[in-house]
Amino acid sequence: MKYVWFTLGFIFLLGTVNTHAHEMTPTYPKLEASYIPGVLKTRMHIFNRRDDVSYYEIGVFGEDWEPIPFVTSYKLLKMDYLAHAEVDIYINEQDKASAEYICSKSKLRKEDVVSSAISSRICSRIK
Repeated sequence: MKYVWFTLGFIFLLGTVNTHAHEMTPTYPKLEASYIPGVLKTRMHIFNRRDDVSYYEIGVFGEDWEPIPFVTSYKLLKMDYLAHAEVDIYINEQDKASAEYICSKSKLRKEDVVSSAISSRICSRIK
């Protein structure tokens, strides 16, 4: 009987925990030729589902999580709650073989951080 109450309490606790993360699509972006010779491009869509976060950092990484050089309009995006953003990412054709992930990471402002605030990172694997 003790285990039943423990299990029910645990299920209730899980049901009350409310977690949110931002979204980034596509999950498997494809690098395509851009209008610049020798440069590849992909477009990512980001959706901010977190009311406690207003900034997101974009990054491109290799298989061992080493940073890969890339260009975008804004590496740090300011996004309101429930806002959508389209981000074009440009990568040198020479870096295509080593580029593995495109990630967006929530950036918490020091004055807005509460003790339970968690930074989230969402990554898409390049095809």
